[in-house]
Amino acid sequence: RLGLERADTAEKALTVIVDLLEKYGQGGNCMESHMVFTYHNSFLIADRKEAWVLETSGKYWAAEKVEGGVRNISNQLSITTKIDREHPELKEYAKSKGWWDGEKEFDFAATYSYVNTARMTTSRGRYCEGYKLLNKHKGSITAEIMMEILRDKESGINMEGGFMTTGSMVSVLPQQPNLPCIHFFTGTPDPAR
Repeated sequence: RLGLERADTAEKALTVIVDLLEKYGQGGNCMESHMVFTYHNSFLIADRKEAWVLETSGKYWAAEKVEGGVRNISNQLSITTKIDREHPELKEYAKSKGWWDGEKEFDFAATYSYVNTARMTTSRGRYCEGYKLLNKHKGSITAEIMMEILRDKESGINMEGGFMTTGSMVSVLPQQPNLPCIHFFTGTPDPAR
């Protein structure tokens, strides 16, 4: 929200977020219940001209400029070797922990997570299912198709049960500056409603 408030481009919003991350870190409970559940955050940041994926692990982060096609995020790291901006100590910290030898190509997701990045798009899960649904409609995604994808319960994208999807947002960002941007938000805790 502060990125939206303080920046007028996607890249400037990225800078706002990583500056706040550096100053304050991240944390806090992800649920309103008494159960403590925290995780690191990922962001899709876009304006009319460009888009970025920002993924974090503690105060460390990596960002990838989206050059085309489709991209999605879920509760796992997805940035691998294409890193366009990064925390200045990202690689040094990984070396100091013994997670990366400094020799082979640096892979953020493989280094900073427990997920096997080779299986991310083949195993069942929200990330994989989102990837499949977006690629199914690649080149013809409309606001309505995006809403259908975000409402999909069978895939797990719209979660039910102990962890519920509480909201979704779809934005239409025309590249022509004279056309208005349109933003759709869910008004209930279940995007299928």
